[in-house]
Amino acid sequence: MAISDLFSDEKVNTGRQVELDIAKAFAIIFMVFLHTIMVVKAYSPGLSSAYEFVFGNVLGRPYAAVIFMFCMGVGVVYSRHSQWDTMVKRGVTLYLLGILVNVFEFFVPHFLAESLGIDPTPFTIDGGLLLFCVDILAFAGMAFVLMGILKKFRFSNKKLIIVAVVLSIMGSMLRFTDFGNPDINLICGHFFGTKFTAFPLFNWFIFPIAGYIWGQYFIRAKDKTEFFKFWPILMVISLIYFFVSSNLWGGVFSENVHLYYFLNTLDAVFCIINAHAVIGLCYWIVKYLPDAAIKTCSILSSNINKIYIAQWFFIPVTIVLIESFAKGVVLNDLITAVISIVMLIISTAVALLYKKLRASIS
Repeated sequence: MAISDLFSDEKVNTGRQVELDIAKAFAIIFMVFLHTIMVVKAYSPGLSSAYEFVFGNVLGRPYAAVIFMFCMGVGVVYSRHSQWDTMVKRGVTLYLLGILVNVFEFFVPHFLAESLGIDPTPFTIDGGLLLFCVDILAFAGMAFVLMGILKKFRFSNKKLIIVAVVLSIMGSMLRFTDFGNPDINLICGHFFGTKFTAFPLFNWFIFPIAGYIWGQYFIRAKDKTEFFKFWPILMVISLIYFFVSSNLWGGVFSENVHLYYFLNTLDAVFCIINAHAVIGLCYWIVKYLPDAAIKTCSILSSNINKIYIAQWFFIPVTIVLIESFAKGVVLNDLITAVISIVMLIISTAVALLYKKLRASIS
């Protein structure tokens, strides 16, 4: 089929797309598993290297945050509220929610651990500066603000790609810069990799832009099977790159987590290729999933931001409480997996309860 025959002039794939829901559901599941590992490792040496690598370095990286951000860009195509000023307002809200997440991720467990006589250093707060650490939601907020501004000035897709690539290259060149001043590092960490950031704008903006442009083609694809035809090949190619780059010069699977947080432009390109492959895989497995599983994925997908916020409250607090009241317990692979599943269930329940309460109030 010729490329010109694959896409319609009109929108074809409107409404909720199951494969996108599944991809986002996997993303939040893998993030919960990753974040549980991050906290467990600080207190217990019981995890196997295989478990850490699979759920921490592999599934918890290009299959989690990257998919989240890529689908964020796709969501702009599907949103009925994609006016530039609405996007800017949403961005500010997401940034503020990112600060709330930092309170849950660092400050609450820090002071709880201190009060219980547990080592609080795994939850460093750097004299309060970690309140403004750039995590996923804070990045998403900045990305929406920038996308809104670019939309205000009617940037074409070609110009959006140029902006995203230039910023990515700048982020690649400036990463790990230390100005010797925590305040300056904090401010610059919003844009490129310093001590106070996990997802700097320059390095990661390429993903929502890629998702936004990809979504414009996806929504007009007349034949999804043809659209995703090469997903297995693209996934294999991506995996080969991830393994080779991580072992030879450092990449997204590297033991140095900051080589993932501050990924370079070449890493980003293969992550984008992999994102298409992942959504293609999700499209392929839809036919094999029972309705209950698809419904569950839809719930996780539509509440992903709320679940993300909730899990950062429950995971650190739970591990601190376990460390305090079950001293000496070894949190092995099985126990950690069970904790991760419980955290996901509780976080989802809280997200749904909040959604229900908000609906009843309004």
